[in-house]
Formats: sequence, structure tokens, C-alpha cells
Amino acid sequence: MSQPRLMDQMRFALRARHYSRRTEDAYCLWVERFVRFHGMRHPARMGEEEVNAFVTHLAVNRKMAASTQTQALSALLFLYRHVLGIELGDLGDVVRARRTCRLPVVLTVQGVRALLGRMSGREWLMASLMYGAGLRVSECISLRVQDLDFQRHEITVRDGKGGKDRVTMLPEALIPALREQLQRARAVHEADVADGWGAVVLPGALDRKYPNAAFEWRWQWVFPQERRWRNPQTGAEGRHHVHASIIQRAVRHAVQASGVDKNAGCHTLRHSFATHLLENGYDIRTIQELLGHKDLRTTMIYTHVLNRGGRGVRSPFDAL
Repeated sequence: MSQPRLMDQMRFALRARHYSRRTEDAYCLWVERFVRFHGMRHPARMGEEEVNAFVTHLAVNRKMAASTQTQALSALLFLYRHVLGIELGDLGDVVRARRTCRLPVVLTVQGVRALLGRMSGREWLMASLMYGAGLRVSECISLRVQDLDFQRHEITVRDGKGGKDRVTMLPEALIPALREQLQRARAVHEADVADGWGAVVLPGALDRKYPNAAFEWRWQWVFPQERRWRNPQTGAEGRHHVHASIIQRAVRHAVQASGVDKNAGCHTLRHSFATHLLENGYDIRTIQELLGHKDLRTTMIYTHVLNRGGRGVRSPFDAL
């Protein structure tokens, strides 16, 4: 029996440890770039010196950000430790990219209103949820029916960044639009079932534990894609949630049309959500929980956006 390919081994090791699909793709890409950088040599025949050279190359020649360099190093450490079974020693004098502290782009309330005013339909609803509940793009597009609690005005975010669940608010003003979206999604689901399909991808191994759960309404996507995917080998069809590029493109066009003069995108709505809560007097720990930040220092960046730093500071010029 032939030995599995290196990248297949890498993906298997990542999935066995429940890494997200995005992390899996990113780590595999870095391994491929590492191998190409060293002339297609197998990583088992390389070691600390080659890893050092590659990571240093990213900072010096490619001028990549510190976070990008760290991700590349993490991918290689994972490869050697969990796939090749090799524990790397001292990497020597790795040239590390300088870590910069950049303030997030934040819109005013008027700016958010202008942006959303240039949107409509499903895309408007998704953008409104990202601002109104502080959702990431991936969290918004992957919402399932059971994640919405209209009675408690709550949204449960499943498997967010870092594999964590959290609860955030469901804006009351968006409930009518969400109910209409669910009606459209239910019509799509019922049509799929009538065609002999209608099963949705379930997290983990739930599809094996509960074979019929994939057809249940509560597991369906709030924002299903317009067309069903089809497996060319088996002929099976299904429906995934909308792709992130759909809402990203819509927000980008809305920014241009609204005249907002900032480099704003989907994540800007999440930044604006946190900043506006802080402006309204909510404490930083509450905002940390709503955003799902592991470290309070990550949330503290919004105090710098407000130039508060613990207390309001008024310019002496305003007293003239």
C-alpha cells in the first residue's frame, strides 16, 4: 500500500485536531510555498536551517506582516511536530517582521446609515446583522435557523473564531426582515426536499449519529446559496450557504455609492458595532463577550479609537 501524499497527511492531521477549514487551507498553502522555496525538497530532509531561511525570507524579501509570518511558522511547526514526527530545535536568529499596531477603520453612525441605505434585500440584511450583532462575515453567512432566538432576542454564534460558541444580541428592528428571509429559505428547502434532496452539511459527525437531522428545518442555512451544488461522481445534490464574496462585493459597492471616504469593508461594520457600544457607555468586558475576544487587550483597541484610554480627554482648543 502506497504512502499517502504529504499534503493529504497534513490535511488529515489538521482535521483530526478539529482545525477550521480556513486554517487547514492556509497551513497547507504555507507548506507548499516552503517546499517550492527550497527547490521541491521533501521537508523530512530539511530542518531548522531551512525553516529559518524561509521565515526570514518572508520578513526581509517579501516584507510580510508579523501576523502572516507567525502563521507561516505555525504551519511549519505543525507539519514537523504532528505530521513528520520531528521536533524542531533552536531556529537560531530568525528575523521577525516588526509588529505594527494599527487602529481599526470605524464609521460614524451616519456613515453606517449611508452605507446600509445603498443596500437592499438579502445583502442589506446580512450587512445589518454584522453591524447590529457584531458578527464576522463567516459567522453571518453560516447562521442556521436554530441559531436565531426571536423570543430572547439572541443569536448563537456556533464555532466562531478559535472554535468558540458565544451569544450576542438579535436587533429587534431586524426581526421582521429575518422572518421574511426564513420564509424564503423554507420555500427553497421544501422545494429541494420535493426534488429528492434537501440535506444540509452538518458539523462534526452529527450526520452519522442522526442520519435524518440533515433534512430538518432547524439545521438549514438562514442564507442558502441560489444554486445547488452537485457531486459529479455520485450525482448527489445539496445546498450550501451563500459565499462570503457575495456580501463582500455588495458592501464594497455600497461604500462607493454612499460616498463614504474610508477604506471600509464588512469587518468595518463589526468594528463600528464595538465602537458605538463603547460610545454609548457599555463596559469593555460586555463588549468583549459580545465580540468573542479571548483576550481583553484585543477589545481595548476600541478605547484608542475613541481616544479615551479610561477617561475622556478634551482638547484645550475647545475651551477657547
